[in-house]
Amino acid sequence: MSSEIKWAFGHPSERAEGTASQEMLDRISLRDHVVTVEIGAFQAERGTTQRICFNVVVEVEPQDRLDDDVDRILSYDKVTEAIAHELGAERLNLLETLAQRVADRILLEPQARRVFVRIEKLDRGPGALGVEIMRARSTTSPASAPPQRHGDDRPHPEVIYLSNAAIASPHLKGWIDQLSSGHRPTILCVGAPDLPAPAAGHPMAQRRIDLLAIEQNAWVLAARDPRCVVVNSRTELDWSMRQGQISVWAPSKIVLDAVDGPSAQPRDALALVLWFARHMQAADVVVIGETPPKDADLPIRALGADQPDL
Repeated sequence: MSSEIKWAFGHPSERAEGTASQEMLDRISLRDHVVTVEIGAFQAERGTTQRICFNVVVEVEPQDRLDDDVDRILSYDKVTEAIAHELGAERLNLLETLAQRVADRILLEPQARRVFVRIEKLDRGPGALGVEIMRARSTTSPASAPPQRHGDDRPHPEVIYLSNAAIASPHLKGWIDQLSSGHRPTILCVGAPDLPAPAAGHPMAQRRIDLLAIEQNAWVLAARDPRCVVVNSRTELDWSMRQGQISVWAPSKIVLDAVDGPSAQPRDALALVLWFARHMQAADVVVIGETPPKDADLPIRALGADQPDL
């Protein structure tokens, strides 16, 4: 068996050893760390959990004097915390995405130089199905450190809920004019149209149908003014807000991918929007055309659909 094949099917520690440079680096490892999560791109993997197994090797800068001080080393806890953090951030479809994010987070540690991450699904077939990646600090970015994805520089938007009466209001263009001139990060949200949605005999199917009904109404709103752009992902929402774009939230992806998803059903659109506002760390919420509930966590302002000024 060639060395390459041996490294491919061996533990990541063998690959680390086989591809080591002349520079001497220490290694720490996490073996056979099994976590039960919801992950996967197939419909059969939604709404259910499966076991995934992590094997991680981190090459670290040698320390001349440890003095038996835990603060001088890269703790094993940093590896398991990186895994837990990325699993808790959002529901993911791909093991490749999870492996990349775990590697990036580990490489934020100043001692880490190179990391090998293997992740395997244990319940999707007769064997283990997985992916293995290697990432080095020098290849992650010109600044020699991976970018923070969850920094404090994200915009805190104004979330505006438009009832169906507000969508049809002759004041809609004037409201959008005011929002555009205000230059605040803004996300518009809507509920389902007044027409009844199809009824399904399964809660998960009904949830998807109701979310899609909201997205249909989002496109109705976008068609009324070209400045309104329908957006479905957190990444695109953040980008749109930084570009001064007025986004219309299409909820399916964020709701279905949330690890700690909303308890509100899509048919209770305003409760769903308040969950979204908290998820986005909104600065405030404006409800046009409906009476909002009291919410201790969010400043909420209500306007009538016949009011010309926001």
